[in-house]
Amino acid sequence: MAEKVARLLLALSIGVWVTRYLGPDQFGVLSYARSFVGIFTAFSSLGLNDIIIRELVKDQNQRNVLLGSSFGLQTLGSTVIMIILLISVHFNDNEPLTNKIILILGLITFLSSFNVITSYLHSNVKSKFYAITGLTGILISSLLKVYLILGEYSLIYFVYVLAFDMFFLALGLNWFYKKMGNSPFQWRFSRKVAISLLKDAWPLVLSGIIISIYMKIDQVMIKEFLASSDVGQYAAAVRLSEAWYFIPTIICSSLFPAIINAKLRDGKLYMDRLQRLYNLMVVLGVSIVLPVLLFSDWMINVLYGSAFDQSAAVLNIHILGSVFVFLGVANQKWFISENFQKYNILCLGFGMLANVLLNLFLIPKYGIIGAAYATFISQFIASVLAPVLFSKTRNSFFMMVRALFFVQIFKDRKLL
Repeated sequence: MAEKVARLLLALSIGVWVTRYLGPDQFGVLSYARSFVGIFTAFSSLGLNDIIIRELVKDQNQRNVLLGSSFGLQTLGSTVIMIILLISVHFNDNEPLTNKIILILGLITFLSSFNVITSYLHSNVKSKFYAITGLTGILISSLLKVYLILGEYSLIYFVYVLAFDMFFLALGLNWFYKKMGNSPFQWRFSRKVAISLLKDAWPLVLSGIIISIYMKIDQVMIKEFLASSDVGQYAAAVRLSEAWYFIPTIICSSLFPAIINAKLRDGKLYMDRLQRLYNLMVVLGVSIVLPVLLFSDWMINVLYGSAFDQSAAVLNIHILGSVFVFLGVANQKWFISENFQKYNILCLGFGMLANVLLNLFLIPKYGIIGAAYATFISQFIASVLAPVLFSKTRNSFFMMVRALFFVQIFKDRKLL
């Protein structure tokens, strides 16, 4: 948690300073490249990290073959990403600098394969080693960014710092792994184990691909229809809007065990606690949305400067979707508790499809404001509306509607 909070604070300080320094055009180039590569990142992790944790908890004796097989699969996934990126940069009409950044970010995905060590640390309740490495790396990279700003360096050097972040994390993870008496050179790849892992992970791979497209496609499409500066204006607003998304993740992870326990004891208590979780998500979402709506112009001007004059309007629309995102995080926990993962994939798929189609229609007509509306509507569809389409998930739709209209809060006269 400390590491996540530190990242948030640095993103709202050093990250904002970098955005302001680069300006809408260069920041737009960087944001477009990151979003473009981000669409394919699901092929890098292959949804394996949580699966590895589960398997390691079951049997630590299989450590070397599990980590080795997963590392091999993720490296293969990164190779697929690089092939896709090489083909795309050959046929697109981007500027050479943009394509260079895309390829550098693609190469970074190979370093993310060492996140299998993170899964090993989690399985041994040693997550602090990951947090220490991450905190140290982000502090060093923040100092490097300050140096680059003061020295008035060009955009490409900030990309090198992004590469340094991943390299340092991989190096630190390896160091702690060896300190625990292990070595990556002991890892072994097993075709049988790899196939078994992929069989368990394929729903996560599919949902990861859907989420990647769902979350990144808007900035890619803005660049295709408009200009890099428009991507920069939009991405600056999105960064402020999405900075709060860690809140529902932490709260739901903390409260959901109590909800699961209620399910084992009393069905009515289980549904009552779930409803209260939805109520809490809406209240938290609204408590974030309202101040942002009131002070968005001031926030953008103070943080980014007058060059980002279009970002405030985007922020006002994009932040509204936070309420649906908060509800969606809680609803995903419910999907897991009921073993309804396939319905979660379908709901996310509807949201992704809506986002792509709405962007195709709205960006040419309304520019980045249209993209913000597309995101807002698609978040509502994926998180709230889609569950009504299936009989098994329809009840959660009605519970979320009650939360959105504060029905249960007014009825019970209490939040929790």
